[in-house]
Amino acid sequence: LVTGAAAGLGKATALRLAEVGADIAVLDLAGGPLAQTAQAIRAMGRRVLELPLDLSQRENCAHAVERTVGHFGRLDALCNVAGVMLPGRTTMITDAEWDLTMAVNLEAPFFTIRAALPHLLEAKGAIVNVSSCASFQGQAYFAAYCATKSGLTNMTKALAMEYMHEPIRINAVAPGGMMTGL
Repeated sequence: LVTGAAAGLGKATALRLAEVGADIAVLDLAGGPLAQTAQAIRAMGRRVLELPLDLSQRENCAHAVERTVGHFGRLDALCNVAGVMLPGRTTMITDAEWDLTMAVNLEAPFFTIRAALPHLLEAKGAIVNVSSCASFQGQAYFAAYCATKSGLTNMTKALAMEYMHEPIRINAVAPGGMMTGL
């Protein structure tokens, strides 16, 4: 299950997993571009489930996991790639922008992980959260983004410690700037 799979790093992740033989559930808010990702995966001969869902709505996190397991019969990996990055001077960030950033970048990974854990433990699977180098060094005009990515990095560490004796791998990657839409 790859979130944020309509473009950028999420799309690249889904395509690479398909290239090495995985069947993929792809999730994104952008339905049209998501369908293009799904078509590219089908062209590789892999099965794909399209999930055009808004992860800022908590119930969609569990729903995505349920649909993925229902479609494929199992869940082997969860890649939390979806993200929101809304720049602005701190005094100008609206409550809605703050809430959206928190919901997509921090809350959605938590609620998706919580729903996926029983299935991933059964499959001896993996979680990969996409954090950011912004989780280690603040960046002007990105207070909300930096806060969520720091939280995601530390949440990943906490989950890895919590499940260190269980058959699951929980990791994060923290890339720097990339030439993507985000």
